[in-house]
Amino acid sequence: MNIKELQDFRGNRISMIFQDPMTSLNPVFTVGNQIMEAIIAHRSVDKKTAKQESLKLLEMVGISDLKRRFNSYPHEFSGGMRQRAMIAMAIANSPNILIADEPTTALDVTIQAQILELLNELKEKTNSSIIIITHDLGVVAKYADRVMVMYAGKPVEFSDVNTIFYNPCHPYTLGLMKSITRLDEAKREQLKPIEGTPPSLIDLPQGCIFRVRCEYAIDKCKSILPPLSEIEKGHFSACIRAEEFLSGILKRKK
Repeated sequence: MNIKELQDFRGNRISMIFQDPMTSLNPVFTVGNQIMEAIIAHRSVDKKTAKQESLKLLEMVGISDLKRRFNSYPHEFSGGMRQRAMIAMAIANSPNILIADEPTTALDVTIQAQILELLNELKEKTNSSIIIITHDLGVVAKYADRVMVMYAGKPVEFSDVNTIFYNPCHPYTLGLMKSITRLDEAKREQLKPIEGTPPSLIDLPQGCIFRVRCEYAIDKCKSILPPLSEIEKGHFSACIRAEEFLSGILKRKK
C-alpha cells in the first residue's frame, strides 16, 4: 500500500487501542475533538455530524455527563475513562478488526474487568474481531477464542483456547501453564517458573530459540529452527517434539 492507502486502512478497516491512553491522547486537545478528528479523517461528514457521532460513541462506551466530558481534556479523565475514550476513537469508523495492546495494564482490577466486558459487548454489537495482546492468561482464558503463543517475537503455538490450556504441545506454552496459580487443584504445589532468561532479540541462539531454557531439548534442537506446523486439525506447534507431546509420550509433569 502507498501512504494514502495506509491512511485509509488505519483507523477505518483496522484500529488500535494502546495500553497507556495518557500517552496516546493529545493533552492539548479535548477528548471530543480527538474523537471528531478520527471520524472526519475517514468520512465525508461536517463538524456538526461528527460531534453528534462522537457524543453517541462516548455514551456507547459508558461515559456519562456527555457534554461536559466531550469538552474535557485527557488529564481531567480517570484512567478507566481515558481508556473508554480511546475505545470510542478506535470504534468510531466501525473497523473490522480492533487490536488491543495490553488494554488494561495501567488499570486496577475492577476497572480492568469493566473494560474487558465493554470490549466483549462492542465486539458483539459491531460484529468486529478483536486481537488482544496480553501476558495475562486469565484474560486469555476468559475472552479468547483462538490463541497465538509468542516467544522472542516468534509464534510457537496456535490453536483454540481450550487446546492451548488443556493440551499444550510446545514446552514454552507448557511452562506458562505450570507457572500460574490453579484454584481447581486439591493439592497446592509450589509454582514452577521457566528457568533462565529470554534471549536478546538481536542475538538469538542457533536452532530452536527456546532450547536454552527448555527441559525437553535434545541435540537436534541446536541445529533446527522448527517452523509452525500443523500437528492436528487447527493445532500448530513450532517444536520438533510436538508429536510426542500430543501423544503423551513426554510426561507433562516432568
